Amino acid sequence: MTDKARSAQMALVKGKDTKPELVVRRLVHSLGYRFRLHRGDLPGKPDIVLPRRRKAIEVRGCFWHQHPDTSCWRARLPKTRREFWIPKLERNVSRDAANSAALHELGWDLLVVWECETIPRRRQELANKLRAFLLKSRPS
Repeated sequence: MTDKARSAQMALVKGKDTKPELVVRRLVHSLGYRFRLHRGDLPGKPDIVLPRRRKAIEVRGCFWHQHPDTSCWRARLPKTRREFWIPKLERNVSRDAANSAALHELGWDLLVVWECETIPRRRQELANKLRAFLLKSRPS
């Protein structure tokens, strides 16, 4: 792929309203919850925020955020230009950890949903995971 074609392809990668994020939004809504999107006043601008419950949901792409599950094929490192990709992806993981810690420090619960969990054959499992997270009460 030429540099120009690669650049055009990478420009199509979205940060908001991705397919996995829309799947999670629909599931949370179907469970009867209402939420806010991308609250800029919270660390990392979580994708889905339930303010009264002090809960946030992050939908992370397996590649971009390096899903640690070794069975996830989407999180493979590229075979070319590793000197570029490895530091870039490590920065993403480091930033995610810092944002998660900051959210917890502010008293928020965070659920991370990985892209591979949103595929059709895993939707019921994801719905159960979301339900359990949203029903879990906060310690006093």
